[in-house]
Amino acid sequence: MQENYLLQMTNISKFFPGVKALDGVTLNVRAGSIHALMGENGAGKSTLMKCLFGIYSCDSGEIYLNGKKIQPQTPKEALELGIAMVHQELNQALTRNVADNIWLGRYPTRFGIAVAEKEMKKKTAELFEKLEIKIDAGTVMNEMSVSRRQMAEIAKAVSYDAKIIVLDEPTSSLNDKEAEQLFKIIKKLRDSGCGIIYISHKMEEIMKISDEVTVMRDGRHIATEPCEALSIDKIIHLMVGRELKDRFPPKPQQIGETVLRVENLSARYANTKNVSFDLKRGEIVGVAGLDGSGRTELLETLFGLLTKSEGKIILQGEEIRNNSPSEAIKNKFALITEERRATGIFSILDITDNTVISNIKSYRRGLLLDAKKMRIDTDWGIAAMKTKTPSRATKIRSLSGGKQQKVILARWLLTKPSFLLLDEPTRGIDVGAKYEIYQLITELAKEGKSVLMVSSEMPELLGLCHRILVMSGGRLAGELDASSATQEEIMALAAKFI
Repeated sequence: MQENYLLQMTNISKFFPGVKALDGVTLNVRAGSIHALMGENGAGKSTLMKCLFGIYSCDSGEIYLNGKKIQPQTPKEALELGIAMVHQELNQALTRNVADNIWLGRYPTRFGIAVAEKEMKKKTAELFEKLEIKIDAGTVMNEMSVSRRQMAEIAKAVSYDAKIIVLDEPTSSLNDKEAEQLFKIIKKLRDSGCGIIYISHKMEEIMKISDEVTVMRDGRHIATEPCEALSIDKIIHLMVGRELKDRFPPKPQQIGETVLRVENLSARYANTKNVSFDLKRGEIVGVAGLDGSGRTELLETLFGLLTKSEGKIILQGEEIRNNSPSEAIKNKFALITEERRATGIFSILDITDNTVISNIKSYRRGLLLDAKKMRIDTDWGIAAMKTKTPSRATKIRSLSGGKQQKVILARWLLTKPSFLLLDEPTRGIDVGAKYEIYQLITELAKEGKSVLMVSSEMPELLGLCHRILVMSGGRLAGELDASSATQEEIMALAAKFI
């Protein structure tokens, strides 16, 4: 163990039945540094971190922390050693308050019997003050946005006095303003001597915040270099093993007539007020805005998930209601939700079930379902989306985020939609899989489908869309031509009604 490394993972290998997930991987992290860990989905990043955090036992290799050999067998052991991990998919007690979640399993007590509520809230407030996080310790978790819940989870990791903190896609559900606040916290932790392992698919933020970058591919260590010696193109080349000349495919040029008009749309119980816009055949329209701006609520109101209080949805000259998702599906709408694992996939079911479930009525044959037609349609979905999978019987939870998104896209395409409502369609997906999703979206637009797409990544909106609608405070703050718009113009509009 070299003295200048806080953490050293040497020649780590991990086998699963039929798969070598890690093949002699080495990762060295210095104290007081932010070390980015990058690679496509399936590269082995999560498996390596699970070996560090005691979720998996490595089959070979050694781990040293501060020069001492360790071998955590459980997450509890890892936390006690000073290793904390904030997972992309938050696992919190949503009906309990923030303080309960932070001190769960280690409550301060009075006389070893009763929970010392006042002391717990005081310690939480002190922790938030230290990190400059403005959250009330008594707020119930399910009353907060995903971004604020993520901040609370990072504070929980810090509360263990961790020497190593692993952040897995920490900005995947944050807007730019919230991400800047997170970066301030991370830099504060780095300056206090922590080693931060930062996993992200967002190239711009990696270049902005990292000191060193390690790239993995196919379960192997490919390179570790100072961030200043790297460019986005070089990182992509190391990740995918090939050149990606353009980050976005060419935009479809043939845009047709206006097929959808939305007039003064408002939601009864959500933050959507008097929104008006139109959508043309074959057009990709982006929706930008800060967290809480009403972006997601706009899509959910159009799809009938949220109750419309006023306004009109006019489809090819005729007003439609879309009072429920089933009615929206009949009107040729499809919605891919932001929270893929929570509201997109049926994790215990296989690819076949996840592919056909939105179109299940078409497979009814009396009291039974037509299993042959379901297999044919699933095979079509796998082929059309170019989804690499062992078989249609594979459980969807075992697929990477990009592959899961492709299955969801195939599911909705079987309903033959004309309007695709996409909420963060590339969230948590690596650069190679992102490009494949972009290609699918542009191909669908070329076929005449109209796309309305929410994204927190401004380069994605500018690179993929024809126009960008900017939401602020539940209202439409403005509309920009994506070919000439700038990120500064988008942000100015996003702050218009705050």
